Amino acid sequence: MVQIGTDVQKAKEFLMQGDLIGLPTETVYGLAANALNPDAVLKIFRVKNRPSFDPLIVHTDSVDKVQTFVTAIPELARRLAERFWPGPLTILLPKKPIIPDLVTSGLETVAIRIPNHPMALRLLSMLDFPLAAPSANPFGYISPTTARHVSEQLGNRIPYVLDGGSAQVGIESTIIGFAEGGPIVYRLGGMSLEKLEALVGKVSVRSHSTSNPKAPGMLSSHYAPRKPLLLKTPAQALVNYKPERIGVLAFEEITPLVPVEHQQILSLAGDISEAAKNLFAAMRALDAFDIDVIVTELLPETGLGRAINDRLRRAAFKG
Repeated sequence: MVQIGTDVQKAKEFLMQGDLIGLPTETVYGLAANALNPDAVLKIFRVKNRPSFDPLIVHTDSVDKVQTFVTAIPELARRLAERFWPGPLTILLPKKPIIPDLVTSGLETVAIRIPNHPMALRLLSMLDFPLAAPSANPFGYISPTTARHVSEQLGNRIPYVLDGGSAQVGIESTIIGFAEGGPIVYRLGGMSLEKLEALVGKVSVRSHSTSNPKAPGMLSSHYAPRKPLLLKTPAQALVNYKPERIGVLAFEEITPLVPVEHQQILSLAGDISEAAKNLFAAMRALDAFDIDVIVTELLPETGLGRAINDRLRRAAFKG
């Protein structure tokens, strides 16, 4: 199995050799490689079985470094960076040729963020290259929020996972760009629309694409457990399934209709941020149960509830 540890120097050495590592961030764990090395980046696509038309996010540790990878930082983008970096916000910016086309899937923009995780920032500060780092999971499956999740999913396909504890946000970063003049959110995530709009005004949301996405994480089917996940109430599911064959992913309340050991509650306090932090781990736990189906209902469409609902809709069974 992959080695798990806290040795930042060892992680650096693997990256400098062109290898991949599991990278802790505040959102989810990333599968990281030298973003300027196309051979290393290609390993990401192979290990994840990720389609090459789905672009990657580039991670670094300072705005000064960002300026070496992009041709310009528009005023609105600069304001967002100054306010929300480090943090769960990715910004699409026009790229310089130094960023390989493989990273951006041929697009003229590159998705960049500065993660808000001390271990990730320490590693990035030690490198003279940025890291391409999508979530460290097989493509389309639930994103990992602990080093153990990475190990369970990727096994010995990578040499090292840097263990930075549980991800504190628990869902991927929000992605924002500035095509057509105004700000556009291409992926709902760990930075709420309310916070963005308080700084830059009204933003539009364009978060789904079935092919050739304009930004990472836009594909309409994603984040899915292996068992079917249905957007239904437990009562609706009982029409077709026995109670003991149903798993429930609930926001804040246990249902008496299904065995309690087959239920995962995201936040007994009804806290949406806590629910976001627990989402992927709860989905993963249910996927491991001896059940036939997982049922869940959408959360309130406020704050990070929008991003949670986005993940649930994309994970939902399409059959």
